[in-house]
Amino acid sequence: MRQKSRAVIARDHSGTVTVEDIWVEAPRHGEVMIKMEACGVCHSDLSTAKGVIPLPPPVVLGHEGAGRIVSVGEGVKGLAVGDRVITSFVSMCGHCRYCTTGRPQLCDQNSRTAFTLPDGTVRTFDMANQALNVLCGCGVMSEYATLHMDNLVKVDQPDISMECCALISCGVMTGVGAVINTAKLTAGSIAVVFGAGGVGLNAIQGCAIAGAAMIVAVDRSDHKLELARLFGATHTLNASHDDNIVKTLKKLTGGGADYAFECVGLGSVVAQAYGALRKGGTAVSVGVASTQDTTTLKTVTLSLEEKTLKGSYYGSARPREDFPRLMSLYRNGQLKLDELITHRYPLEQAPQAFEDLAQGRNARGMIVFS
Repeated sequence: MRQKSRAVIARDHSGTVTVEDIWVEAPRHGEVMIKMEACGVCHSDLSTAKGVIPLPPPVVLGHEGAGRIVSVGEGVKGLAVGDRVITSFVSMCGHCRYCTTGRPQLCDQNSRTAFTLPDGTVRTFDMANQALNVLCGCGVMSEYATLHMDNLVKVDQPDISMECCALISCGVMTGVGAVINTAKLTAGSIAVVFGAGGVGLNAIQGCAIAGAAMIVAVDRSDHKLELARLFGATHTLNASHDDNIVKTLKKLTGGGADYAFECVGLGSVVAQAYGALRKGGTAVSVGVASTQDTTTLKTVTLSLEEKTLKGSYYGSARPREDFPRLMSLYRNGQLKLDELITHRYPLEQAPQAFEDLAQGRNARGMIVFS
């Protein structure tokens, strides 16, 4: 049985998105169908529409979402009709080497779900019956979506809005997780965050939650730097007004940062983050760069200064453990979620949401389904 739905689709790599009628097939073994309630408009969606993330179009966008289960396929465990769930754009098989050693964000199955479900097929078709790929095995910028249970986390806190739950599934997990899980920032440290967009703001508040004594936000937008202050930045720098941001940061921090987080997705900014470190410091590359992008470093600093450069994918997430922890931080008033949503859009206004994202107008735009 098929369910008719409206969805946001990238039909090519022009950066343009359309809202179209589609068909969503019923769940098969290990799958569920979700009626979506909220979906964040993430930069990875825009990167997919532009081909920076080179997935084969047409693609149903959306990976940062939350909704309620309306149908369950055979073999599904731990989920039932009516359950509230958060999507995880990383598929977690539970039995590969990475899952069993506590690093499910690197699950081997994830490489097979870049634009399909784990079995290599999709449940989404346009009105001409053409198969539509789905971003990260999700494709949840749609009224209805069929996902594998390995891409879902059940929500047991009924008092948290689905909009806030959706935020946790990508931007919040990626930014906060990069600080707490990947870098393991220690209290009293000096931190610099490059980029004050959706992920960068969460890295900033991750630094604040972890107890950083000084948090410097770097961006090229004064508007975003104002938001950075709201989320915990103690200092801000507009990179467009500075010819040597590394030198300025070294002076401001009294010799360099203990931790630096690159949340832009540019190799040149990764080099700046690394360059802004003091001896023994750690730089974390968080942003998703183009596959052709590179970073150049002075190799000698790795040994003589014991600096570290490491990557963080999905905030080194363990979604089924970390999502509930993030919800607890929110309920305790330590994690800002409502403040991240700077504009809400009905599904039909998705093209405007993508335009606003491209122009840097939002901390996070949120598509809210009626």
